Amino acid sequence: MRKNMKVFTSAILAASFGLSGTAFALESDFGAAGAAANPTTEIEKMLKYTLEDEYLAKAEYETIIAEYGSIRPFTNIVRAEATHIAALEPLFEAYNLELPTVDASKYTVLPTTLEDSYKAGVDAEVKNIAMYEEFLKLDLPDDVEFVFENLMKASESHLAAFERAADGQTGTGIGQGGVNRGGRGSRGNGVQTNLNDGTGFQGAGRGNSGNTERGQRNLNLNNGICILDEE
Repeated sequence: MRKNMKVFTSAILAASFGLSGTAFALESDFGAAGAAANPTTEIEKMLKYTLEDEYLAKAEYETIIAEYGSIRPFTNIVRAEATHIAALEPLFEAYNLELPTVDASKYTVLPTTLEDSYKAGVDAEVKNIAMYEEFLKLDLPDDVEFVFENLMKASESHLAAFERAADGQTGTGIGQGGVNRGGRGSRGNGVQTNLNDGTGFQGAGRGNSGNTERGQRNLNLNNGICILDEE
């Protein structure tokens, strides 16, 4: 459990967000950009920003698919983003918070080429990972920490897929497999979440799945990397 209660600064995330190829319109209080511009230690605001950012990634990848067709890894990762949203939503109920209605479509911008779209995917996942990394430096309840950790790891898998696509390597996609993060925790408000997410690309397969119980929350997780052998 992390005990560091320091609020992350905008400068930290701003440095992480300086990649080119972004396809998201800037918004000072939405998603990862909002988290960077408005440092917080409040659970409600952290959940708001993370939920918005997962919706934003889903909307952006759907926009790219609509323009350029059913191309991996977008077609696979867009489905994974839906599982990220489903993993976060029960936390709002667990902490007696109103689930916000999120319209991320107005914050998307279509990249001018498919190659730029891959770079936009890289940029989006880097920002998403940086947001989770900074939130995880705080003293979080076990259930929130667990979900944030695993969504961050899923985004790391997505990042690897987009980086390969940006480098011109084919065979990127989503597969089954995972990181098994087990153990028990004493804090949490009772959340049950099912998350199946991973990223496939060239090579040999690995991964495992696990059932994890932390506090009053049971979370069944298959989340990680399945590497597909493709020419």
